[in-house]
Amino acid sequence: MMSRKIYVFDTTLRDGEQVPGAKLNLAEKLDVAEQIAKMKVDMMEVGFPSSSQGDFEAVRAISRKVGKDVWIAALGRAIQSDIDCIYESIREAELPLIHIVLGSSDVHVSKKFRKTPQQVIEMGVGAVKYASSLLPQVQYSLEDASRSEFEYLWQTIEAVVKAGATIINVPDTVGFAIPEEFGKLIYRINDRLRNLDPSVLLSVHCHNDTGLATANTLAAVKNGADKVECTINGIGERAGNTALEEVVMGISLHEAYYGGHTTVDTRQIYETSRIVSATMGLDVQVNKAITGENAFAHSSGIHQDGLLKSKDVYEIMDPETIGAPAMEIVLTARSGRHAFMHVTQRLGFAIPEESLEDIYQQFLTMADAQKEIYDNDVLTLLKKSALTSGGNNRELWQLLDYELTVTDSRPAATVTLARGDKEVVISQTGSGVIDALYGAIIEAIAAPIELIDYRINSLSRGKGSLGKVTTQIRYADQLYSGKAIEQDVMRASALALINAVNKMLLEQASGC
Repeated sequence: MMSRKIYVFDTTLRDGEQVPGAKLNLAEKLDVAEQIAKMKVDMMEVGFPSSSQGDFEAVRAISRKVGKDVWIAALGRAIQSDIDCIYESIREAELPLIHIVLGSSDVHVSKKFRKTPQQVIEMGVGAVKYASSLLPQVQYSLEDASRSEFEYLWQTIEAVVKAGATIINVPDTVGFAIPEEFGKLIYRINDRLRNLDPSVLLSVHCHNDTGLATANTLAAVKNGADKVECTINGIGERAGNTALEEVVMGISLHEAYYGGHTTVDTRQIYETSRIVSATMGLDVQVNKAITGENAFAHSSGIHQDGLLKSKDVYEIMDPETIGAPAMEIVLTARSGRHAFMHVTQRLGFAIPEESLEDIYQQFLTMADAQKEIYDNDVLTLLKKSALTSGGNNRELWQLLDYELTVTDSRPAATVTLARGDKEVVISQTGSGVIDALYGAIIEAIAAPIELIDYRINSLSRGKGSLGKVTTQIRYADQLYSGKAIEQDVMRASALALINAVNKMLLEQASGC
């Protein structure tokens, strides 16, 4: 028996953009929209065109440029002027969708609209009839549905479906629902809707105020929802929305249980996450499911040992399925000899048996002081121990020296790098000190790499605090990440980029 298709509706550019400080300009919106479209979502909500002229222009531009294989939706209130604005902004899309929202809970009806329940239904019916006269696809959202009285909720759904709504969306607007009860609600609505009009899609839109957005969405899918509304990285109002990557991968891992599948290209998830994060200036929490920096990183010695024996011991999905860099072994004071030896061998060093214990103890001392140990730290440690790379030609880049000049006019950087017997000195200017530093390193390396991500985090406080820098580069359509921890964040910045480059070189040398 074939599983049913679950439609994925991305609202990163509408609900996600409502996060304070995340407002995008037109060019940024187009870039994000094109990347989301590459992920092959079914529908994309790209704005609230009646809210401003800028939003109207952005929705129209996206509709013209992106709306070929994806439905393009825009949101508005149940009033004619909003619907007209939606229509004008999306009508050039190949697959346009009008999205109307109107509250259905007692608190919305009595306190927000100050109308009778019947008057609100009549507003909704009138709006749907008008929207249906303009475009064939109309979604009706019952705002705050999870706090609505069921029979009134159903009365509204029945009325707007008869008026022409093709999608019914049931939002948990304030994150009030719990999975068991929300699942029952969707089951009851689905049971009646199938009898009323089986062609109508049943959709859910959950918020994460109590951390249950993904759980509520998946409970809805299990109980008959045909469509899920999500955002990349779970961004959105207050505590955010359902995270697209969590729902998509949850369904993918348990397709038989949910009785459905999506057609999202999961290999685009990781890059989409990073683009949205960088463009909106919203960091992804490091332990975020699926797309967090630590989602495929392991620092426990027990875990590292198990993973090195077989990845499926502690990984339920391959990072490649979401387009993420390969599993990362993070060396810490909790790392055992197996993990330490794995990293030294990957870097091309063979430690003699009689030297292993002494070098391992030196590593533990370094790890206690520095918290996390990366490739450049291991290289430094092994070179201090006068170990050579064993003649396997895995020559890696090392930072010998750097000098920064910061002026009001144009910052400059000079770096001295070495790779085997080769030493390179390069100077560069840039729009900022990091731009100059990275420009010099990239020119010295002389490889066509593209910087995708750069982040600094403080690991401690006070005068002697440590700075952790994370970088990500793209080379030949592959992503490579590098990290470094130092008191000097400029040195950490240089080492993080060099570590990413060295990972690229190691993969090339291994023939992967």
